[in-house]
Amino acid sequence: MSQPNLLTTAPVVPTLLKMSAPNMLAMFATTLVSVAETIYVGRLGVAQLAGMALVFPIIMLQQMLSAGSMGGGISAAISRALGAQQQERADALAWHACCIGFALGLFFTVTLLGFGAALYATLGGQGAALEAALEYSDVAFAASIGIWTLNVLASIVRASGDMKTPSATLLVVAAGQITLGGVLGLGWGPIAAGGMAGVAAGLAWAYGLGALFLGQHLLRRKARVQINWRAPLQWDLFAPILKVGGLGSLSAIQTVLTIMVVTRIVSGFGTQALAGYGIGSRLEFLMVPITFAVGVACVPLVGMALGAGLVDRARRVAWTGAGIVAIILGVVGVVVAIWPDLWSARFTSQQEVLDHAANYFHWVGPFYGLFGVGLCLYFASQGAGKLLGPVLAGTLRLVWVAAGGWWLLHSGASVNAMFAVIASGMFLYGVGTAWAVWRTRWH
Repeated sequence: MSQPNLLTTAPVVPTLLKMSAPNMLAMFATTLVSVAETIYVGRLGVAQLAGMALVFPIIMLQQMLSAGSMGGGISAAISRALGAQQQERADALAWHACCIGFALGLFFTVTLLGFGAALYATLGGQGAALEAALEYSDVAFAASIGIWTLNVLASIVRASGDMKTPSATLLVVAAGQITLGGVLGLGWGPIAAGGMAGVAAGLAWAYGLGALFLGQHLLRRKARVQINWRAPLQWDLFAPILKVGGLGSLSAIQTVLTIMVVTRIVSGFGTQALAGYGIGSRLEFLMVPITFAVGVACVPLVGMALGAGLVDRARRVAWTGAGIVAIILGVVGVVVAIWPDLWSARFTSQQEVLDHAANYFHWVGPFYGLFGVGLCLYFASQGAGKLLGPVLAGTLRLVWVAAGGWWLLHSGASVNAMFAVIASGMFLYGVGTAWAVWRTRWH
């Protein structure tokens, strides 16, 4: 039996768990990269840390767009073609995906090299912090084509159900980025310290080499999907990728905006409250990779099932994935809601900050499970090509948190009321996405 047939007939739960496991390892390695880079930049100085804080939201946005939003659209389109036994279409879609990745990578390079200074100044950067931000940004975004290419190629490989190859590649890329970022940024032996530019160069080299490896993998005849670069460019092959990827990109932008809005509002309640919120939100950032690991496994399973006309199986995959994520994140949320210092005490010993973090977890922790349900169903909806409902649920969350937070800030309410608004936003997002998926026809 061919691989697509196996993925449309194998038991859902063990198949989903088997496909999610390598993704979780890769996402964990990516988290370690973030920690390592923060340590390296911290050794360079306070101004460099402030500069990194300015660049980080844009770096995160690029990753979310290339790996999650547009990457999900790529996996969804190719997996549906494979499920329908349309190999030539799948190979042509892979070539069109590469063209999209190149164009968007070039867009990020031109935009950030041309307007990065103005952007970071708008975000509050000035003086040494702004200089440090540009030093990192100019090198990192000069390599945007390599970053987009790697994430696009990983999405193409995942579309066939192969999670091990892209995950192993990302593990090696993470190890390379940690090593090269430290060596080139801080210096080692005869290699002079390159500062912020050196840390960014570690990212550029690691992603570039990773992209070359996955590229040659997809050009081999043994690959389940091959890049047919001879296929003529056609709008009807761009359309299924851009339709899902475009809506997914809107969702990624909403996520970044929600983080920025909440951070700005909570800062109005004082430095201690902001520090407590920061400790809590850091745990949420670690929850997203877990959801991503299960979610990207749902995309090809849902896509192939729908391509083969197995609508009931596709929906069963979606709800099964959501249930797995709900259990994992729900347990973590309940634990930190009851014993918040298990997490918070690792970052500070200041009692006022610990109290704010504890209050945050008391409100938000119980809703981690629903937050995970919304995110996982968002990925499953990518596989189905039906993203409007999950995107609108994200819009509802953004509007609710922004409007409620603004009102609380100007009405003299306590920061605990803001934490309640954040928690209710997670509730609305999870329930709203679940309702939208339940009501939307998949075909």
